[in-house]
Amino acid sequence: MYLLSRLYLFTYNSLQALGWAVSLFSILSNFLSTKSIHVAYDSAGQLIWLLQTCSFLEVIHGAIGIVPSGVLFPFLQWGGRTLFFLSIVRTIDEVQELPSVFITFVAWSVSEVIRYPFYALNSIGTCPSWVTYLRFYVFHRVTCTQHKLYTAFIVLYPIGLFPGEMWLMYEALPYVKKKNLYADFFDVLPFSYYNFLRVMLLCYPFLWLKLYLHLFKQRGSKLGKHHKKKKQ
Repeated sequence: MYLLSRLYLFTYNSLQALGWAVSLFSILSNFLSTKSIHVAYDSAGQLIWLLQTCSFLEVIHGAIGIVPSGVLFPFLQWGGRTLFFLSIVRTIDEVQELPSVFITFVAWSVSEVIRYPFYALNSIGTCPSWVTYLRFYVFHRVTCTQHKLYTAFIVLYPIGLFPGEMWLMYEALPYVKKKNLYADFFDVLPFSYYNFLRVMLLCYPFLWLKLYLHLFKQRGSKLGKHHKKKKQ
């Protein structure tokens, strides 16, 4: 059973890595050929929709215990992206060509192209040191007196959130109100989807910060183990 779960996780994470690599290649190749940032959704929107839908499996993985992540943090990440992508970008044609879609898709794709190979190789216990380096030491610089290490998520998560997801949600508000989106569902509630989205814009940074700090905790734990191994 253990070997089967490891093989399953390797397969799942490898397919996700491949999918996100294809999406990144599609977005960047179309950008270079068209010199436009307005074709990101046309380039990879359907593929990202599929990858993001399938990523709910990561919530299930934590729930059944085949990975140690638990349920809360995978659900926060999946829920935030789903709110952004499935309920807004995929539904409102008018926002699909906005620059914030390009920014978000690139930030997501780069982060997942780094994250999923790391998970895939770790699931079978054969993760090379250069993959760990890529995952945890992607961004680094040397100052005059201090060596500072940066990881991919430190840069990519804020980029994906503020000029990406949150800005697009804000830009989508007039269309949500005009179209009265999801009126059938929200008719039974004392508020509309438009008001729900406005409240979410206020709550989003705090929910995101919880996830962001969790990633810092994971980073600290991983780097501590890495430095301990180097000393040995």
